[in-house]
This record gives sequence, C-alpha cells and structure tokens, in this order.
Amino acid sequence: MSRVAVITGGGGGIGRDVAIALSQNNWNVVVAGRTQSTLDDTVSKLQANGLGVTCDVSDAEQVEKLFASAVKEFGSVDLLFNNAGVAASAVPIDELALSEWEKIVSINLTGAFMCARAAFGQMRKQESGGRIINNGSISATTPRLFSAPYTCTKHAISGLTKSLSLDGRQYGIACSQIDLGNISSSMGDVMAQGVLQADGSILSEPTISTKAVCDAMVYMANLPQGTNVLNMTVMANNMPFVGRG
Repeated sequence: MSRVAVITGGGGGIGRDVAIALSQNNWNVVVAGRTQSTLDDTVSKLQANGLGVTCDVSDAEQVEKLFASAVKEFGSVDLLFNNAGVAASAVPIDELALSEWEKIVSINLTGAFMCARAAFGQMRKQESGGRIINNGSISATTPRLFSAPYTCTKHAISGLTKSLSLDGRQYGIACSQIDLGNISSSMGDVMAQGVLQADGSILSEPTISTKAVCDAMVYMANLPQGTNVLNMTVMANNMPFVGRG
C-alpha cells in the first residue's frame, strides 16, 4: 500500500521537487499552496497518485480542509513536509512594519504549527503513526544581518520539532527538521547574485540544486518506524555558514 505525503508550499521550488521525488518512490502526494494552477502543474509531473489543494497555511479552516481532503482521497497521512515559508524585507528592525512581522509569523510559525497539529491528530488515529519533517533553516542558529523575523520563526521551528519529537513517541510519530543552506530556488538564487555579509560587503554565495534536498528528504521519509534523523543540514560546502566565513 502506498503511503501518503502532504507537502505545503508544493506549487514550486523545493516543495515541487520533493513532491516529484517522493512520487518516484511510490508515495501518493498531496501538494498545498495558494495557487491552484501551479499545484495542478506539480501534480501533472508526479509518477504516483497526486492531489492539489489550495491552502493558505495561516488560515485554520483551510488547513483543516487540506488534511480532510488528503484523508478523504487517500485514507491516511503518513508524512507531512512543513515547507511553506516566506522571508521578510532585509531592513533594520526599526524600519520593519509590524504588519510584515505578523505576516512572517503567521505563515512560517503559526502555519507550521497548525499543519503539524492537524497531521499529528490524524497520525494518532493510525496504527502506523507517521512522520513530520519541518523545513527549518541554518539561520535559526546563525542569522544574517536584518533577518530578525525570519530567524525568530525558524528558531521557533527548532523548538517545535523537538517538542513534537518528544510528544509523538507514544503514538509512533517521529518529527525531524531539515535545515537548508543556499538552495537554487526562487529564494536561494538571490544568494548567488550577491548578498549582504556581516561586515557590510556584498558577496556572491554558492548554491546547490534541490536534488540534494530531495535525496535527503526521501531518505528521512523512508526510515522505518521507530527510527528518526532529528536534524539534518544540507548546504553548499563552501557557503559562509561555519563561522559565517
């Protein structure tokens, strides 16, 4: 029997490529995002069964509908990839509008929480339990200049991951976090063009393709029940992270 994965932010970038990789490994995949046309395009590329569901992860009702749709279509939720996220403007904190802070928190943190809550509730009902993989960031522990909103939400994701990893034990639910460096995607490609460094200079940073992320995700997703990779970092070896230099 094929397992079922729910992927938020599945209309493009990392989410789309992970969805395709999982489908190639016999996973049925439900992709969620804000635009139905991009979700349909992702589904058209899947090798296994797929479903696209429009969902704003910051909306509780839409999140509940997403997981209800997954269960109705495929009967279970065996994996959640909590991938949806956005970045804030790179400006000093006193220049950042409160509305932008609230938007980042509502998507990156509250949205991830609500999706994890819905997945956890479904997985508790299943004899097979399930697995939640949160998309974190190396910025959670080593931030960039002017990244307070993004860094705070990703730091919180690390706490959510560890809490769910502990809370899920008795139900057969594993929770992991994958921290990504500069990945060639709509967000990561900016780094290759030149990004602000701690000393005020602008430097181009190396990126890697999403294949490395997909390989890591497939490995983590296919681990046997009772086994978990709590945290994994995938990055370009030469990017400024270890010591930020």
